[in-house]
Amino acid sequence: MTEAALHYNRVARFLHWTIGLLIIGNIIGGILHDPLGEIFPVMPIHKSIGFVVLALSLFRLYWRITHPAPPLPEAMPRWEAFSAHALHWLFYALMIALPMTGWIFSSAGKYPLQFFWLFDIPKLAVEKGSLLAEATHEAHELLGIGWGVLLLVHIGAALRHHYILKDNILTRMWRAAPGA
Repeated sequence: MTEAALHYNRVARFLHWTIGLLIIGNIIGGILHDPLGEIFPVMPIHKSIGFVVLALSLFRLYWRITHPAPPLPEAMPRWEAFSAHALHWLFYALMIALPMTGWIFSSAGKYPLQFFWLFDIPKLAVEKGSLLAEATHEAHELLGIGWGVLLLVHIGAALRHHYILKDNILTRMWRAAPGA
């Protein structure tokens, strides 16, 4: 197998790091929106970033399906390979579910949904106080906290592979193959 086949392509790497940084920022903003809201408008930015994450994630899912990931090392234990694949697909689900739950319950709010104050985003037909609005609000918060924990596991696993196992797992997503 060529060295290039063992690395993610440029588009996959760009989407991974861009979406990852946006998600980390949004989790922090979501958790700290009450105290930070006194200083600047966190929630409109949080919602706008959520729409960016949703759009990029739908494209990323398409890209991932049409451009398979490089294989994991053959020496990796089966449980670890299974865990890595399961976590990645769970991340794809969360990259879509979290923005969607935010859009659903925000649609029931009194404030307009705007994309970085540039244009309005259509609200979905959800009534304030409805079971759907309440359930998606609760799901959004719980999934966001759970995602933050899973991101720490993901980052910890990547660092373990890079610094302890030294098996080049991290470099597959960090840089292109030599000569590529």
